[in-house]
Amino acid sequence: MAAAALRHCWRGLSQSSGNGAVITVRSKILEGVRQKSTIQYISRPDHPKLAYRRVKGKSPGVVFLPGYGSNMSGQKAEALEEFCRSLGHAYLRFDYSGHGASEGVFSEGTIGTWKKDVLYMLDELAEGPQILVGSSMGGWLMLLAAIARPEKTKALVGISTAADHFVTAFKTLPIEVRKECEDKGVWTIPTKSNEEGMYTVSMDFLREAENHCILQSPIPITCPVRLIHGLKDEDVPWHISMQVAERVLSPDVDIILRRHGQHRMAEKDDIKLIVYTIDDLIDKLTTMV
Repeated sequence: MAAAALRHCWRGLSQSSGNGAVITVRSKILEGVRQKSTIQYISRPDHPKLAYRRVKGKSPGVVFLPGYGSNMSGQKAEALEEFCRSLGHAYLRFDYSGHGASEGVFSEGTIGTWKKDVLYMLDELAEGPQILVGSSMGGWLMLLAAIARPEKTKALVGISTAADHFVTAFKTLPIEVRKECEDKGVWTIPTKSNEEGMYTVSMDFLREAENHCILQSPIPITCPVRLIHGLKDEDVPWHISMQVAERVLSPDVDIILRRHGQHRMAEKDDIKLIVYTIDDLIDKLTTMV
């Protein structure tokens, strides 16, 4: 059932040829989502309001977790809403504090802060079993959330998963570079994933992030796990997904490596693969019930 609806939803995208055609199809999809989905806000005592978009529907629901400095309005997030809507499944996407349309100061955020954001949204807005889909840092938060809320997490889809990445990447720098960063109090990381061409991470952020590292021991996650990573990813090495796969306790783990895939995984075929992967999990979970 889900597969048939998926083929219908993406038929135009699959048959398009040339850049112009792809852009036309995407713009129609995104336009449709904007007309149906509105930004809402949820208040929390003594914490910033969080902006979110939600589609109510069947279980399992899908929750999308964006990356560091990203937001809920990217191509992957928009495409997943259109897909879930076409199948009648629930879908939730939101901005972490300090990101996108949510309140808060980005530079004051930490892995722990954003983990709490995810858990709050799961507890308050996600009804029933969920498939968590995490992109980059969102993949790290996805794993942390699955450990904290095993009863709610029925499957995981990691996209360019960046588990422990800030911490491990910093530790691989030459000693003199680390010393210079510690003296300045910040680490500047080059990237192709934003307009500035770099991320600036404070030493306080890195020290706090160490409290949430998970790759040094078995990861107590037993639900199905799917990890998608591009071999051309220049921000987060694909071998991190391999490490995650080796450490999770789940017997049902698949890794998909895209030969020409880059970090954002936002090309037409990347998004189709992500959607097909989620569709397969929905069928699997529905069959298991």
